[in-house]
Amino acid sequence: MMEAERLRRAFTEFFVARGHAALPPASLVPNDPTVMFTIAGMIQFKAYFLGEGTPASPRATTIQPCLRTNDIENVGRTPRHCTFFEMLGNFSFGDYFKEKAIPWGWEFVTEVLGFDPDQLWVTVHVSDDEAEEIWRSSTAVQPDRIQRLDEDNFWKMGETGPCGPSSEIFLDRGEEYGPGGGPAIDDSDRYTELWNLVFTQFDRGADGSLTPLPKRNIDTGAGLDRLLVTLQGVDHVQAIDCVAPIVERAAELTGTRREADPRHETALRVIGDHSRAFTFAVADGVFPSNEGRGYVLRRLIRRAVLRAHQLGRRDPLTPELVDSVVTTMGVAYPNLGRDSERIKRVVLHEEEAFLRTLRQGTSLLEEALGEGGKVVAGPLAFRLHDTYGLPIELTKEIAEERGFAVDEAGFEEEMAEQRRRARDASRSRKKTPEEAAALWRQLWAEHGATEFLGYTDATADAKVLAVVPSATEADFTNVDGEGIPEGCEPLEVFLDRTAFYAEGGGQVGDTGTVTTATGRFRVIDTTAVADGLTRHFGYLADGTIEPGQDARAEIDAERREAIRRNHTGTHLLHSALRRVLGDHVRQQGSLVAPDRLRFDFSHFGPLTRAEIERVEDLVNSAVLADGPVDTKEMSKTEAEAEGAIAFFGEKYGEQVRVVHAGHESVELCGGTHVRALGMIGPLGIVSEGSIGANTRRIEATTGTATLERLRAVDRTLETLAEALNAPVAEVPAAVSRISARARRLEDELKEVRRANLQADAAALAAAAEGGGGIAVARRDGLEPDDLRELALSVRNRPGVDAVGVVGSPGEGRVAIVVAASKDAGVDARAVAAEAARLVGGGGGGSPELATAGGRDVSGIDRALASLRQLLGRP
Repeated sequence: MMEAERLRRAFTEFFVARGHAALPPASLVPNDPTVMFTIAGMIQFKAYFLGEGTPASPRATTIQPCLRTNDIENVGRTPRHCTFFEMLGNFSFGDYFKEKAIPWGWEFVTEVLGFDPDQLWVTVHVSDDEAEEIWRSSTAVQPDRIQRLDEDNFWKMGETGPCGPSSEIFLDRGEEYGPGGGPAIDDSDRYTELWNLVFTQFDRGADGSLTPLPKRNIDTGAGLDRLLVTLQGVDHVQAIDCVAPIVERAAELTGTRREADPRHETALRVIGDHSRAFTFAVADGVFPSNEGRGYVLRRLIRRAVLRAHQLGRRDPLTPELVDSVVTTMGVAYPNLGRDSERIKRVVLHEEEAFLRTLRQGTSLLEEALGEGGKVVAGPLAFRLHDTYGLPIELTKEIAEERGFAVDEAGFEEEMAEQRRRARDASRSRKKTPEEAAALWRQLWAEHGATEFLGYTDATADAKVLAVVPSATEADFTNVDGEGIPEGCEPLEVFLDRTAFYAEGGGQVGDTGTVTTATGRFRVIDTTAVADGLTRHFGYLADGTIEPGQDARAEIDAERREAIRRNHTGTHLLHSALRRVLGDHVRQQGSLVAPDRLRFDFSHFGPLTRAEIERVEDLVNSAVLADGPVDTKEMSKTEAEAEGAIAFFGEKYGEQVRVVHAGHESVELCGGTHVRALGMIGPLGIVSEGSIGANTRRIEATTGTATLERLRAVDRTLETLAEALNAPVAEVPAAVSRISARARRLEDELKEVRRANLQADAAALAAAAEGGGGIAVARRDGLEPDDLRELALSVRNRPGVDAVGVVGSPGEGRVAIVVAASKDAGVDARAVAAEAARLVGGGGGGSPELATAGGRDVSGIDRALASLRQLLGRP
């Protein structure tokens, strides 16, 4: 039997021997906005397929962990579905093509893996005569087992762009699995895909035309898990040796006899699969939340916990599942072992939170399922999702097991309303038009990446490559509030070299000027728009600038120095947070601006005052120690060995830049930094708060900005001390004395008001005795609650059947109160509503007590007359 580790090693050695560079896997969090997770081995090489970068080696091989949840409901129910899997891949970037990829694939499948050639079938695209001829001439596949498919054997990245035919190797599992005839005819489980070759050779135009690419590429994908099912002779993907121990551990933890009930086996397979998925996701920096990747992670954890709960487990079990994943997968992926304690803390916190709400949510759902009918209402499903954390998918699964459907349309209506409210509360920045992106790619293809000199220089002598109108809106402003002056056209300038830092890693882009012999261009933002191509965005401040001219690019140096302080301060802040709160803290986003820094990080709850002060003390102690800030280039593997932390969402190549800030902080970072920590100056935390589930945000300042903030606080204290006629040190005590006195005076005022109300109530009650038990009066200046208290006090006195009071509390408001005894024969609600209509308002209450209001003060006298008439007051 071939074990997983042996298969990984055999695949890598096979392609390394054929000139491929063995590269480490990419993170499950891709640097690609079109996909949420890494779903294929080629994701990390997408830029090379698009022609936007140059690989270090024209041949590469990887073993890539992948996560895909589009068929999550089928996990455990079918033999082949899983959310986490590994892809074996070999890639050619403009090097070899079909002539080598096809025979190598056949050789590996038949000679290394040992599959019988007589059990193999091959498919090619209907148009790909070249591939079929290579299969016939360079392999031992039987000619009658080469079949042609149309769309199933044609790969495309999108409606336009790189694309090409593909070719696959299938294993015939035998007639007991299906009727036969080959994979083009029989789509049952009889034919299992072993190998997939993608021949990226065309560029599809908007009109559908296919133009040959200047460099043709190979993308081979083979699912390790699927191969192991056959190689190990098991009947489903959760039975292979890199999953089965986790499933068995889940059975132990839940006390489940697998053979007792088929549903038990399904649940255990789900737990085993999802445990691998959530362990790897957390290891790569994903944190449970209600949005995006965090929501997928939360769903995976909660599905596993729910299955364990259904099997009778009531205590947390995810940390032990993580341990099982580390034991099973840790040799191939040693980062799991290094991060295991952090991973366990994250999943345990999520599991405990879910278990608390699970009891309430499932109880509510069980009530609904027991009330009859066959549909769970949409608003209830939304409430379970929004309030109790039950994902709609889990609600559907629980309901379906009981023969219920879920009103998904109603649920989506509630979700749409929630999204509408969220959209109203925020504004999204307009995306760059496709035409601009095409122009940037063309500039990169012609000139390559911009040489960056800004780590050491504030100016750069350069050549102007292009000056083009910008697709960015003219009302754009940068973080400093600087925008395009009225009457100026937004432009983009591209240079062969620059001192301007392009926005990245949370650090904002530089500002400054680009000057030539004929003009001066004001740069208000700098961004990277292709693989290393820098865009200087701004406007012509004077004259003209033309392509081909010599130019001097000069940044705003003072602004850059402030940014340097904040960026290195961010690294120290990150390190201090991990030391104070634990190494589960991971950066989730940042902003490094000249006037402040903002740092988003994963953590379970608010920081205490003591924790905030401890973080500040650690940072400022490091600043006072004035340790050096060193940067050096090294391989990503070497950086990881040094303990370097990667910043969330950033793109790293094989060669990375490592920043050592003092003795504690080691980060992968391409930003600009101070030379020594003492240059940062004092760091002060301005605010700390939540920005989402398990995500916190700190805003802070460094250097002169901190001094300015402290001076502002001093000035405020001095002003307050002067107003209180007290020394600054005694301001808190003086404020406490004044507050206590104010509360005492408020209490005395309430007593006076209460006495006045009682006296007024007595007078109105006396008037009611002479008016048939009815009292109607106008009282301005009383708040609605006071007016209500007055009416109740009058009604509750002997001889009073009903009372109506109306008045204006001020600010154009009208308040109305009607109170009646039970025996009065008066409906207070109807009386109050009619009076409220005359002041442009409405109200409600009970037959004995009703309140109303309006905004038309001029109608008070009419309302008063209405009260008299309706209550029968003469």
